[in-house]
Amino acid sequence: MSDQSFWDASIDDLKKGFVMNEERDAYVCLLCGKEYPQGIIYPINNTLFEAKKAIAFHIRDTHSSTFDYLIEMDKKYTGLSEHQSDILTYFKQGLSDKEIVEIVGGSASTIRNHRFKLKEKEKQAKIFLTLMSLAKETETKKEESFIDFHKGARMMDERYAITEKEREKVMITYFTEGKLKSFPSKEKRKLVVLRHIITLFEAGENYSEKEVNELLKTVFSDFATLRRYLIEYGFMVRDKEGKAYRKNS
Repeated sequence: MSDQSFWDASIDDLKKGFVMNEERDAYVCLLCGKEYPQGIIYPINNTLFEAKKAIAFHIRDTHSSTFDYLIEMDKKYTGLSEHQSDILTYFKQGLSDKEIVEIVGGSASTIRNHRFKLKEKEKQAKIFLTLMSLAKETETKKEESFIDFHKGARMMDERYAITEKEREKVMITYFTEGKLKSFPSKEKRKLVVLRHIITLFEAGENYSEKEVNELLKTVFSDFATLRRYLIEYGFMVRDKEGKAYRKNS
């Protein structure tokens, strides 16, 4: 499941945290990509569950909740300041204005003002989504649309403004029969190459450094450079001990 599935998901699907992939006949986690094919019985806590129930348990046990996952996303995605995220979390917990004041200080009127501002933000978001949906109905050629990057992408700026046409050109220039001919020096080209190479890895899986190296060797001899840039640009994350690697969702 690609990151595009996350961004294409409806609000209802995002609230659940998973979608049904008809082609694969499997429920897929929008947060990490883990799949639960139908027709399999999953043992969880000494009880057997079908795929849809099993993935709901996965969301809860692995990600705590979709709210917890989404609220921790970078500000560039949520549009929320750290303080707004905290206040929204308290609202989600069902705390009263008085209880929130006891935690963050200030006054009840200040908390009510936060509620009002978040409601206004919600209205603005609805209008914006509607406008974007209407604009897409007459969107120009596909090659002029921007490609998407993973949710863990760092330093989101104009370097990430890459069109489908630009991506195709880079792929033709730098790859031959699936092999990388050379690693580009220009930032945009690096991003396109790394975006393609990360598809070698499965979402939700942990890899040792040796396993990462072996996979990268299949496309380019200088696997150390690829590994370094995959981490530097947030396509892949490494644990504190430097022993386990995983694809960033």
